[in-house]
Amino acid sequence: MAEPDGRTADAGRVPIVLRHLDPAEFRLRVRDLLDIYVAAMRYPAGTGQARTMLWVEHSSRPGFDCVVAVDETGALHGLAYGYRGLPGQWWHGEVLRGLGSPDNLWLLDYVELTELHVRPASQGGGLGEAMLRALMAGRSEGKVLLSTPEATNRAWRLYRRLGFVDVLRDFRFTGDPRPFGVLGRQLPFDPPRG
Repeated sequence: MAEPDGRTADAGRVPIVLRHLDPAEFRLRVRDLLDIYVAAMRYPAGTGQARTMLWVEHSSRPGFDCVVAVDETGALHGLAYGYRGLPGQWWHGEVLRGLGSPDNLWLLDYVELTELHVRPASQGGGLGEAMLRALMAGRSEGKVLLSTPEATNRAWRLYRRLGFVDVLRDFRFTGDPRPFGVLGRQLPFDPPRG
């Protein structure tokens, strides 16, 4: 695992350090990372296994970066990853379908926040925001885009608090009947409030 980036957060009881994983480290830890995804999303056991190859493929995309939250024992509490959004990627094509124009400014020069998850027992202590800020720090892209299921929950409150605006609402991705919001904001982030 990479050296700590110097940022810490509080998961409620134990000190947490944020670390960047390079693509090779990400691939080595992908099953552990998928366990966080399954727990955070409250998906049935085994759901993560079906996504392993997709996450491995994501780690080879231009601009890939991953931030994890770990405690002093090495236990993982959260992850965030993303990469440069480009034509030819599935998500880019889906959002293009929703926006209707390849010239839409949202689809130019952006990083896709692909995943951001915190274990349920570690939620509410600022890890999501800390990982998102660490992941976006120093990015060369001018914007960040993400999609999240429509709901009123911690994720939406986090994104709104950080200044994300609606790009698409009640959008249906191919093969998924759930409504999603596609949100975006300009980079860089403002410094955290006191």
